[in-house]
Amino acid sequence: MTDRLAGKTAIISGGAGGCGLAATQRFAREGAAVGIIDLPGSRGAEVAEELSDEGFSAFFAPADVSDEQQVQTAVSNVAESLGSIDVLFNHAGTIVISPFLETSVNDWDRLMGINVRSMFLMSRAVIPHMLDAGGGSIVCTSSISAVAATPNEVLYNTTKGAVHMFARSLAVEFRDRGIRCNAVCPGFIETPHGQREVEELTRFGVDVSDEALAEQQGRMCTPEEVANAALFLASDEASFVNGTHLFVDNAYTAV
Repeated sequence: MTDRLAGKTAIISGGAGGCGLAATQRFAREGAAVGIIDLPGSRGAEVAEELSDEGFSAFFAPADVSDEQQVQTAVSNVAESLGSIDVLFNHAGTIVISPFLETSVNDWDRLMGINVRSMFLMSRAVIPHMLDAGGGSIVCTSSISAVAATPNEVLYNTTKGAVHMFARSLAVEFRDRGIRCNAVCPGFIETPHGQREVEELTRFGVDVSDEALAEQQGRMCTPEEVANAALFLASDEASFVNGTHLFVDNAYTAV
């Protein structure tokens, strides 16, 4: 590794599984003290313990990231344990796959809460720490779904479109105060989340077969490839990269 985050403290929401876990591990091995914020029933405590046993600095703060008080408490606990916060990876998210007319208001509220409200709450809690430290970097997980709509994912597509503009807007507002914000936008990913997406879309008649995905993006993206892109955006190597949407999709959205 290259110590690209040496001396920094990074918070990863949804950092106990999938691409969030890959980022937690990669950020720690690049020198960051990592604060993992994930659900109480997640593997967050186990992941933090594993990293600590390897000699890295890690702390788990359980929270439902759609809940304002839980987010405030979790961020405060990370800062108290690890120090000033330099990096925030807003990764927590989920998906609802269903024909639009079969979705509910509860589906809408839940998805907006986890995918969009969480980024608002996390960023609002962390940015004051970054301002006190003189700057920082925020990375938000968006998706190809922000610009390439998939049938039966109207709610999910909408949340990722919101994430796109949320990241860009933060970048514009805080550029002159030393805080960068960018979005990483994966294609179909080889994670439990990604596999569930493929299975449920297939059930609704959407062609996401191996052959179709091979034509669209070559193969499934790995969690580590998303983590590598997030690492670049979070690091000082991306010091003049601000307000961008970095697609990790092997030209899916370029075709």
